[in-house]
Amino acid sequence: MAFRVVQPFPAPQARQDEASAQRADSLGLTRRMRRNRKADWSRRLVRETVLTTNDLIWPLFLIDSSQARSAIAWMPGVDRLNIEEAVRQAAHAASLGIPAIAPFPFVEKSLRDATATEALNTRNLMCRAVRAIKAEVPQIGIICDAALDPYTSHGHDGVMEGERILNDASVHILTQQALALADAGADVIAPSDMMDGRVAAIRAALDASGHEEVQIMSYAAKYASAYYGPFRDAIGTNATLIGDKRTYQMDPANSDEAIAEVALDLEEGADMVMIKPGLPYLDIIARVKDHFRVPTFAYQVSGEYAMIMAASLNGWLDGDKAMLESLTAFKRAGADGVLTYFAPRVAEILKAGG
Repeated sequence: MAFRVVQPFPAPQARQDEASAQRADSLGLTRRMRRNRKADWSRRLVRETVLTTNDLIWPLFLIDSSQARSAIAWMPGVDRLNIEEAVRQAAHAASLGIPAIAPFPFVEKSLRDATATEALNTRNLMCRAVRAIKAEVPQIGIICDAALDPYTSHGHDGVMEGERILNDASVHILTQQALALADAGADVIAPSDMMDGRVAAIRAALDASGHEEVQIMSYAAKYASAYYGPFRDAIGTNATLIGDKRTYQMDPANSDEAIAEVALDLEEGADMVMIKPGLPYLDIIARVKDHFRVPTFAYQVSGEYAMIMAASLNGWLDGDKAMLESLTAFKRAGADGVLTYFAPRVAEILKAGG
């Protein structure tokens, strides 16, 4: 009879020592970063940046029409809204926990002129919309642009003399526009024109007229960007703009200049500052927040929205994941909040626990 030689089974401690030695010999690691990523609960515990509905501002486009909605070809999923529909959407925003909306008007060509007269009309589309929204949804914040480009026949943010934008004359009109919007019920005036001295002029006028509690969110660093095209289509200035805006909007190559612009706006009375556009200027957002430590916002502009939507509709990206990742990037860079056309979709996802 043949006998099989059986090797002795190693003791448990010997097996454990041998396994430990093999693992140590493979990489020699004592700290493994992946341990904290191994499960959803662990990732949530160590997450450094958290996006909430409190970070969202929803831009809305207004149109003076009996039709509730009008599609914007360059911004899939975004419509121009008449006043009644804007009120309904403001109520929807409030129900989702979105703190504020930012309405922008599409002004009929017949109402535009060289000096933006319609901007000062206390019964214009914006003023009527603000009153209607405040009457029905008083708890939501309304942030209104002080900007002349929707109202000028040439599409610029200021009045012109020949080909030159007149800074001081433009500031005078912007100040009157800000007062009309504050009288209508705007909670925040957001000068987006990039004229020198406009924050100080608006602050002084608001205070003198009894609107000392109306806040100013200045577009402190607004760049002459290629990402604004869909927005200009939405408010109708693509067809009217003569030339470009490089003499008053910032050069995309500049960073130190943004610090100087923000410093001036804060000295002049801005309560909050905004960087525009968003994702291409995360470095500016980070610099501004680190330097000033004031409420700092970003605008995820129409071109950024359109790119994500186009890629999503073509199946090139997961739209919801790209949307959430992009907004988290703003928060990670230091933004306290973001103006984004994705606001209601994001709020719905967050409300559902996504």
